[in-house]
Amino acid sequence: ALPILNQQSSESMSSEPYEIKPQVSKAGPRSSYTKAGKTSVFGQFPGSYRNPKKELATIRKEAIDEREATLRAAKASNPAHSEFLLSQTGNGGATSSLNKGSAPPPLADPQNILVRGRTKPPSKIPPTEFRRFYDRGDLPISVAHSNHLRIGWKCEIDKLDYHHYLPIFFDGLREKDEPYKFLALQGCCDLLEKGGPKILPTIPQLIIPIKTALNTRDPEIVCATLSVIQQLVVSGELIGEALVPYYRQLLPMFNFYKGKNKNMGDHIDYGQRRRANIGELVEETLGLLEIHGGEDAFINIKYMVPSYESCILN
Repeated sequence: ALPILNQQSSESMSSEPYEIKPQVSKAGPRSSYTKAGKTSVFGQFPGSYRNPKKELATIRKEAIDEREATLRAAKASNPAHSEFLLSQTGNGGATSSLNKGSAPPPLADPQNILVRGRTKPPSKIPPTEFRRFYDRGDLPISVAHSNHLRIGWKCEIDKLDYHHYLPIFFDGLREKDEPYKFLALQGCCDLLEKGGPKILPTIPQLIIPIKTALNTRDPEIVCATLSVIQQLVVSGELIGEALVPYYRQLLPMFNFYKGKNKNMGDHIDYGQRRRANIGELVEETLGLLEIHGGEDAFINIKYMVPSYESCILN
């Protein structure tokens, strides 16, 4: 139920309309709302009111002064602290600065190779005996310039002392500079091609040069050495069996490079003719060692290269 209004109030409301009139000061409508007068649209600010912006600026200034005083005291007490900055000091957070920045770190050497998840530079290759003998003129060879490069032998290869010359040429497989690289590689191929029965007695002298070349971990040298080993195994009878006692010196690097293949998917490797895939060369070499190594070849290869699968039994 509606409340019963007073009779006088009802008569006044019906006779004169009610109107809300804003109270405006004489100085003007906006003079009472100025910040200088500490007033707002809701009236006067209370006496205990403090401007938050001014308070924040004061707090920041006091904090900066305190940090600077602490830094000066630390430098004065210990000169070694002058090389360091305290937290939130200095101009490191500035958007722009005229100070010279630190030098960028040196770039990684592109010749570095990845070895078991870490970057390891290739081993430094010391001068070989082949280079020393060739520069001294003790080797009966020279570069024969014709339609294609070949070695000009100054005497018949059959008359050479294989115990003396063949280890020297195998030691030159570590060379990467021309003409030593070409002369050593081609010289090994020529000597193995025409050596025949002279090669077998020199096997113990060839183990150290081959092992040294493989331990350089240089892909170019390793590929050349694997190619020479393949030709060495098939160059004469019983050579493969004579290498079986030396598997412990030769095969550790075979195990290291066995899985280093080019995973190209369905693409074509147009560089197959260069035979630069170490993984494939290792697999081919191990197969030749097993075929020409006799009955004990597989078990000794399996001991040093556990992931190898027989190419004869399978």
